[in-house]
Amino acid sequence: MKEKTDAVVIGGGISGMEAAAALARLGAKTVIVEEKDRTGGHVARWHQLFPDGSASGELLKPLHDALQGVDIRLNTTVAGAVRNGNRYGLTLSDGTELDAGAVLLATGFSLFDARRKEEYGYGIYDRVITSDRLEQALTEQKGLGAAGYDPLRIGFVHCTGSRDEKVNNRHCSKICCATAVKQACELKELHPSARIYCFYMDLRMFGRGYEDMYLHAQNKYGIQFIRGRVSEVAETIEGKLAVKAEDTLAGQPLRATLDWLVLMPGMERHEHTPHMAALFNLAIAGDGFFQTGDAYNRSTTATQPGIFLAGACTGPKTYAECIGEARAAALAIYEYIRKI
Repeated sequence: MKEKTDAVVIGGGISGMEAAAALARLGAKTVIVEEKDRTGGHVARWHQLFPDGSASGELLKPLHDALQGVDIRLNTTVAGAVRNGNRYGLTLSDGTELDAGAVLLATGFSLFDARRKEEYGYGIYDRVITSDRLEQALTEQKGLGAAGYDPLRIGFVHCTGSRDEKVNNRHCSKICCATAVKQACELKELHPSARIYCFYMDLRMFGRGYEDMYLHAQNKYGIQFIRGRVSEVAETIEGKLAVKAEDTLAGQPLRATLDWLVLMPGMERHEHTPHMAALFNLAIAGDGFFQTGDAYNRSTTATQPGIFLAGACTGPKTYAECIGEARAAALAIYEYIRKI
């Protein structure tokens, strides 16, 4: 027997949590289907968020607390979907069948696999790491020091897998520049003697307070920003990293020897996006993310009636953008289910 519900939210990250909580407050019976064993998505693995260094746990707590009355199915995926008139029949991976008035896709994004940029040495050299691994170290207040070793020279590579036609990701991931600046400042706090360099294409510090964070990184912490792409990374006989880059402002090649190199992998479509698009007969845009109704007035509606979208499943977004879009999607869903 099918379980009847007003809305099913697929994805238990911040967008899915906020939308489900808003729907519950409106009186809509709502189910969250989350493939992991916890809610919170990528943010649950983060230490602090820019621009003010808010702890991720403090931001997630009110989202978790607001889920009272929401039916949360963890370790569960959607295996099948059928449109029945104005409603959708969903089959979950545990065999449960749901009859939903509306479906919200809040499936988020996947981080770019930095191994695809072989020239950076990720997966080859131990001291080439990604921002998500560094964030875990910052959570533990360990930084990059180990066994009495204090890093002296650290480099950050912006736009790893973003704005890069070679890997078919022409889009900007929006958060990478700000994340690099945030992490560079945190590392400087943990390792005051370290010299830190940021290799960037263009600094896109577009949000409120972001430019101040960038100036703070320069003036207080002495972070050095080098405009240019890293072209090659190799390991020296001493185990350090020999980095070749081009300083496009100075118009000359640059070589540096670093102790650590931190790559900033961008957002790309979630690995399950093609599967979900096939299940619900949805269109995918040229950047690989879900296509919305339009870019102006229907940014939370999909290309099929009764299917809604929120968060980074339609493209890179900040925390605040995900929350705002989730609230808009919840209101749109509520208005829709009242009419069917």
